[in-house]
Amino acid sequence: MRIIIASPEAVPYVKTGGLADVAGALLREFRARGERASLVLPLYRAVREGFRLHPTGKSFTLQMGIRRVSAGIWSTDKTSCPAAYFISCDELYDRPELYGTARGDYTDNALRFAFFSRAVLETCLALNIRPDVIHCNDWQTGLVPLFLKDLYRKKTGLAGTASVLTIHNLGYQGLFPKTDIRDTGLGWEHFTIDKMEFHDMLNYLKAGLNYADVLNTVSETYAREILRPENGFGLDDLLRQRKKDLYGIINGIDYDEYDPGRDRLLPAQYDQDDLEGRKACRQMLLKEAGLGNDGSPVIGIVGRLAAQKGFDLIADGLPELLAKGFQVVLLGKGEAYYQDLLSGLSEQYPGRVSVRIGFEERFARLIYAGADFFLMPSKYEPCGLGQLIALRYGAIPVARRTGGLTDTITDDDHAPGLGTGFLFSDYSVRAMAGAAGRGLRAFADHERFRGLMQRAMTADFSWDAATDRYALLYAKARTKVSR
Repeated sequence: MRIIIASPEAVPYVKTGGLADVAGALLREFRARGERASLVLPLYRAVREGFRLHPTGKSFTLQMGIRRVSAGIWSTDKTSCPAAYFISCDELYDRPELYGTARGDYTDNALRFAFFSRAVLETCLALNIRPDVIHCNDWQTGLVPLFLKDLYRKKTGLAGTASVLTIHNLGYQGLFPKTDIRDTGLGWEHFTIDKMEFHDMLNYLKAGLNYADVLNTVSETYAREILRPENGFGLDDLLRQRKKDLYGIINGIDYDEYDPGRDRLLPAQYDQDDLEGRKACRQMLLKEAGLGNDGSPVIGIVGRLAAQKGFDLIADGLPELLAKGFQVVLLGKGEAYYQDLLSGLSEQYPGRVSVRIGFEERFARLIYAGADFFLMPSKYEPCGLGQLIALRYGAIPVARRTGGLTDTITDDDHAPGLGTGFLFSDYSVRAMAGAAGRGLRAFADHERFRGLMQRAMTADFSWDAATDRYALLYAKARTKVSR
């Protein structure tokens, strides 16, 4: 197949979250299988400064309302199917961040990603690419299926191109004032409830949900959850209408990248058969985090500091966790409220709680490799990557039973001898602390806890199975187009 993966970010080029990991991993897996797959990304400043790229010599100009916007096309190499193409438009993408700064989102994001969505299709035309499928990711590419069907499919030779849209997080939809429709190059006939109107605003993700041939999200449980009003963020009715086209595919992780047996970011390597090196990782973590080395169980937390991730529960429940005998080490950045709140708690409990604001890959790996438990009390979690990495490194997840956490963690109390972690259902401090307490009882039983760690480390969430399922989705989408 000729596959175009349209994404606002992808590793190794640029990353703010798990979307980048998924896009980059799918590209790598499909190319390893011999498929003709390429990414299309905006040429951000960070990419321009960090990678050597090649001009294709192709460019285009689009009328976006009253503005004419021009762009060039760059690529990773000069082959007929490079790993990635980049849309070069300095006025839109040559900025210090991808979507906004600490002061808020860029005010012209409606234009930036409407243009990018059209640029994906213009790149195909300029380079004479006829994709079998365009795989769109999140709201930033939500207009691609609309443009494909309404503006490009019949006129440009893209009649056989199907579209798949992956929802990585339904909470982010690309909402803009309706007057921003002028920046899309679309007319008011597209501002309707069956296209992109949403409570008198533009909704880029809704456009994709209406127009894409096939939809999916990143776990089977989350695919069911978003059909309900409490998890549908106002789009549950539309998703129920498209239920037959909606699939759940659990994310994977790169087991070559995340391998404690070969990870040179760690002070010592280890595997499920020989856990001795994990002791050195634990010692180093305690030293760098400034925590006491008294044998107390350590809870690790790595993630984006946002309400979705349950940091209000963590803050409110910290005294109870400490009373049970845990120490806590946290690494993350995000909303200023949580950064300040958690930093204050670190000062309140010196030697028991360590909070490091920011992100450093080496220290993140040290937490995965050195903590005894990994806490994820998310309000909702489409898939989650943190628990998959924690499992791989032997940090036992304590997580809320939601979304992908449900699909990837087996509660050891509910399935004795088969479990890989501990789950709780209610969104409450009591439920979270109760699950942590069950983990503590397992920790006190050396043989039981060792078995938990070994099962966690051998759980298989590699990309092989996920890639197979995406290939089937592409085939379903192509079938719909060919009818």
